[in-house]
Amino acid sequence: MSFELNRQLAERRAPLPTVAAVDPVTADIIRGAFETVCFEAATHLGRAASSPIINQSNERNAAIVDACGRLAMGAIGTPHLTFVSQLTVRYGLMHREDYEWGPGDVFLGNDPDYGGGHLPDYNVYSPVYSDDGELIVCLALQAHQGDTGGKDPGGFTLEATDIFTEGLAIPCLKLVHRGEKRKDVIKLVERNNRFATFAGDLAAMIGGVQQGVVRLQALLRKWGAETVKAAINHSIEHTEKRFREEVAKWPDGTYEATVLIDHDTLGTKDVKVHVACTVAGNQLTVDLTGTDDRQELVGVWNTFGNSRSYVMTQLSAAVDPSIVKNEGLFDAVEIVIPEGCIAQPPPNKPAALGSFHPACEITEAVCLALSQVVPERSQPQLYKIGMPNAVIGFDENGMWMDQGVDCRSMDSSAVKGIDGWGSCPVSLGNLLLSEAEDAESRFPILNISREMTIDGGGAGQWRGAPGSLNVKQVLVPTMAMAWMVSADHPLRGMCGGDDAIPYSNYFEFGSPAQYKVERTAQAQLPAGAVIAYQHGGGAGFGPPLERDPEAVRDDVLDEYVSIRAAHDKYGVVLTGSLEEYDLAVDRPATEALRRKLRAGQQLEAAE
Repeated sequence: MSFELNRQLAERRAPLPTVAAVDPVTADIIRGAFETVCFEAATHLGRAASSPIINQSNERNAAIVDACGRLAMGAIGTPHLTFVSQLTVRYGLMHREDYEWGPGDVFLGNDPDYGGGHLPDYNVYSPVYSDDGELIVCLALQAHQGDTGGKDPGGFTLEATDIFTEGLAIPCLKLVHRGEKRKDVIKLVERNNRFATFAGDLAAMIGGVQQGVVRLQALLRKWGAETVKAAINHSIEHTEKRFREEVAKWPDGTYEATVLIDHDTLGTKDVKVHVACTVAGNQLTVDLTGTDDRQELVGVWNTFGNSRSYVMTQLSAAVDPSIVKNEGLFDAVEIVIPEGCIAQPPPNKPAALGSFHPACEITEAVCLALSQVVPERSQPQLYKIGMPNAVIGFDENGMWMDQGVDCRSMDSSAVKGIDGWGSCPVSLGNLLLSEAEDAESRFPILNISREMTIDGGGAGQWRGAPGSLNVKQVLVPTMAMAWMVSADHPLRGMCGGDDAIPYSNYFEFGSPAQYKVERTAQAQLPAGAVIAYQHGGGAGFGPPLERDPEAVRDDVLDEYVSIRAAHDKYGVVLTGSLEEYDLAVDRPATEALRRKLRAGQQLEAAE
């Protein structure tokens, strides 16, 4: 539990020892089989778990980690979980003798100071041995759990000053020994969770891992352990080679960006994340030196493992998507995270909220920096939500919690050549959004509306998707929690595009008691109270005055953009009316207006 442990967990691992050679085709067949096993294990968890954040929102991921602790394969789940899973497993591998590893064992870890993300992200993993008893790989399932047994339901304590306030921290715990469940241990873990659904979710994680182990053992028998090890080595080496080839195409230099978080949970303003991306030949260095290190900050501490993961989530989006996501990415990049800053906190700092911020600002800063190098692949892989509104109450079955992960439109930025689209950002957007009807069937809430906001996306040559105004009513007395950011510093535009609109949030909306959540809220709401949450849209890419006027006309007809914004932001003059649906672009007037607006921008820049 120290910076030294972080250094040990992150250091480069050696290849698996093997006497076999493998051809590229065989290696790729085995890699594909690994991917299938991960997909099946993650799908098993998604279908067997009952919590909406897992079975609806898709916040789970499977990964295969080899016996040296290297990420060999990750499933299509939530990308930042793909890139953090291996560190928790590495800690277990480093202490195999202490935990008496053997065939049939299943372990659990979630401790941020021992390689984890944040406490709600439970990592259940199991070693896979060859028939002659050699450890070859581990299969890991990681998923966000609805509670961690801490002070507040959900594990998000707004004023927490240490990890113990947030819940039960587990470096490594054996749940199953040689195929037999340790019922006393499992009961202990279940007891430290408020929700009845957790027992089923944990059982689904154990079952998914065990089924995946059976498939991996069959794979070892089919191809032989030595060939499988050689295939893992080949795949990781190939990923490193391909990533370095991409970086070698970029111009040498240092590209920097700074992103600010509005405030921590106690109101300390303008928390800073700074990134410098240095390209030197085929070597990329991502350095977070200059990132905020004020020790009095509250709620904005990301874990070391998570910070590495959020860097890699953006980097992997900046290169050819056919490059396999495995340890080769980390081998190709040097990531520098200063000890004691909010991206690598001292031991025992609370970390639950850090997976929102500064995690997302780390990703955003990397994107902004690389937009100077690869603008065509620069779309931020993040959400700027602060934290979703969590609504908590009690019924005859005990406590229930609507975690606010239902449908909404937010943060879908444009990229070169493509307008922002969908309901959520593209990479963390594999974090699906559960159906409003599903939440209404589970909890005493009513989703009144989910309407996109006109002019709710950043203007640009390619336009950000509008954010949505989500209006929800609680039908019984409840407690609601929120942490609001991205009002002062919304999602940044790229390459001349406009920023997204800011977030805002109102409790008891439409009543005499209505108030705006300026920073944080932990409020008791009466039955019938309404929450109105304006989600920020996506940011624009490229100068708005370069957008095709016909595309602007279509945006107005689709009610993404207002006639006023078409004129003021895009310099497009329209004739006709929206009511009659006969809008047309006045080409000469548009060209004249754009010349005028460009001249004004040049004058402003000169001043």
